[in-house]
Amino acid sequence: MANIKSQKKRILTNAKATSRNRATKSEVRTRLKNATETIGTPENPEALRLAVKRLDMAASKRVIHPRQAARKKSRLMKKINAAK
Repeated sequence: MANIKSQKKRILTNAKATSRNRATKSEVRTRLKNATETIGTPENPEALRLAVKRLDMAASKRVIHPRQAARKKSRLMKKINAAK
């Protein structure tokens, strides 16, 4: 355990950020899975909209890299367009 006061604070803030980032990444994965599973169903446009929204939010908060978000959106769109 750290003895320096500022380091103790960093440990606490890092733990908060880690849990927040983990929750965000988990939600992004869930939304992507839902959008992929609903391809070809009437619920797909709404699931797609939510997945893209969560990817953009995660990228804007720098939880994931913006290029990673763009890549995931591109691959999702490819799957949807191929199914049409």
